[in-house]
Amino acid sequence: MADQTYHGIDNLEVLADAVRYSRFLADCVVQSGRGCRAALDFGAGTGSLSSMTRARGIEVACVEPDPRLRAILQEQGFRVYPSVGSVADRSQEYIYSLNVLEHIEDDEATLAALYSKLKPGGRFFLYVPALQFLFSSMDKKIGHYRRYHKNGLLRIVRRAGFVIERAEYADSMGVFATLLYKAIGSRKGDVSRTPLRIYDRLVFPVSRVLDRAGCSRWFGKNLLVVARRPANDGASR
Repeated sequence: MADQTYHGIDNLEVLADAVRYSRFLADCVVQSGRGCRAALDFGAGTGSLSSMTRARGIEVACVEPDPRLRAILQEQGFRVYPSVGSVADRSQEYIYSLNVLEHIEDDEATLAALYSKLKPGGRFFLYVPALQFLFSSMDKKIGHYRRYHKNGLLRIVRRAGFVIERAEYADSMGVFATLLYKAIGSRKGDVSRTPLRIYDRLVFPVSRVLDRAGCSRWFGKNLLVVARRPANDGASR
């Protein structure tokens, strides 16, 4: 990830209104860290989730290739790296990445690079868009190369060297919301604040109940993976 320009900053600003969804992601990051006191946010964007994670007691550093977004993060007091290559090997106890891997053409090489930055025994949390049939104008606008199916994602995560502890879909109701967006939403890929707020306040809580009831085994708008670098792997990659 060298310097890159991100084309969906307006959508990031709108998505900041999804307070329940953002709280869910921040909670996932903290829980998946299992007591880690420091973390690296790979692809931190505007820093909204980095700030929420920091507020929960984790010291956060960021990787962000967009110079404009790096400046925003630095203004918020984060240590910011321009690329994962700027991070020292075997230096991180915890790395998380939220809706970033889909922006990268060579996702396998990126996962291998992230693995190399973790200390042996270090933890990894990954959250990505799921199900290619949901690919929409919004995916295209913000530069997604793909959405993921569980088996395919787990295959490349394992090839990078990670041991997977947990993998499941998330936001089951989001599948139907995204299909509706594909049918009647913006052809330019824009996100409207009012429908987003309605979904976040009224539908997303129901979606989480359905996830916990078992829907996350089969489908969801997103995929989450909790993994780790084996403690006995001291070799650099």
